[in-house]
Amino acid sequence: MLSPSETALTHSRSVQAMIREKILAANHWISFEDYMNLALYAPGMGYYSSGAAKLGSAGDFVTAPEISPLFGCTLVRQLKQILQHMAQADILEFGAGSGKLARDILLELEKSAALPRKYYILEVSPDLRQRQQKLLANEAPHLIHRIEWLDQLPDPFTGIMLANEVLDAMPVHLVRWHNDAVLERGVTWQDDRFAWQDRAIEDKELFDSADQLTAAINPDHESIDYVSEINLTAMHFMRSLASALQQGILLFIDYGFGRSEYYHPQRNQGTLMCHYRHHAHDDPFYLPGLQDITSHVDFSTLTQVAENSGLELLGYTTQAYFLLNCGITDMLAQTSTEDIHRYLPQSNQLQKLVSPAEMGELFKVIAFGKNFSEPLSGFSTGDMSRLL
Repeated sequence: MLSPSETALTHSRSVQAMIREKILAANHWISFEDYMNLALYAPGMGYYSSGAAKLGSAGDFVTAPEISPLFGCTLVRQLKQILQHMAQADILEFGAGSGKLARDILLELEKSAALPRKYYILEVSPDLRQRQQKLLANEAPHLIHRIEWLDQLPDPFTGIMLANEVLDAMPVHLVRWHNDAVLERGVTWQDDRFAWQDRAIEDKELFDSADQLTAAINPDHESIDYVSEINLTAMHFMRSLASALQQGILLFIDYGFGRSEYYHPQRNQGTLMCHYRHHAHDDPFYLPGLQDITSHVDFSTLTQVAENSGLELLGYTTQAYFLLNCGITDMLAQTSTEDIHRYLPQSNQLQKLVSPAEMGELFKVIAFGKNFSEPLSGFSTGDMSRLL
């Protein structure tokens, strides 16, 4: 992996020292959720709060909107169908990244005279918010009056709530199932470095969630040693969205699995992944503050929480099926094959979005609705709701 600059390394050391002080002040142990939250979101220091580039070739990872405008323009076909069945509706995007998805959606909706009343963006990163504001002011200045950045969830809300690669960046608890014990894996400071340490689970909500998963992880009641994640933050987030939504759709796009795949015996070290300069690895203690830390989404638990909160599951499928159902090949066909300099790059971008070897199968799309019964075109074929 590329070595960080001296400035970046100094920043990471400061983040490490800040987290170490938190650990020492908390009786030499913090939950991994606390560690992840500090490493990613500590004001002015965490990965998403500092000024370094995160997305694109100069950053650490690439999201679908960074790969191609085809993603956002194809997504618009689904958004238009939803908006057509609602009298008054807004769009709310969570974690808008560089702002490219918002740009692509708004410019494509404008072509069809289907713009929402408002396009809200709820962004927790001050640095990313500034980048979004700059990009949208430069590339869609005539639409900037429709865009509003929020600090908290609007309640009530009517319309479409959209989150692309948001759930995976929410801090997670790590839990270890070891023989008959269920333990929380936390972080301590030993020998001048971060280290893992397991303790009995004290938080009742976490214990109950872990206890409910025990049957899926160890159905035969055998001696096991299994580590995985539990995302209480995503559960709380879903309940908040369900409470705020009066009518409309929640649309999530992220990488993850249903429960049987997520807690597969071969996935006994969990799904924790880190990204630094386009290299993926599994060490969350490497260069804190300079790398992204993520975990895959447990879509079964997400669905259970959503349905218990009054939402209806409207569809669950792969990103490939969703984009193909929404007509991404038709979008590509709008570019002439004779225009090689435009067509070939777009064709390659489409492959990255839908190929099973790229984003096509690992990334899933899931939709929940409230007071909305129209079938969604993005799930017309390839629906996998039975796997949740």
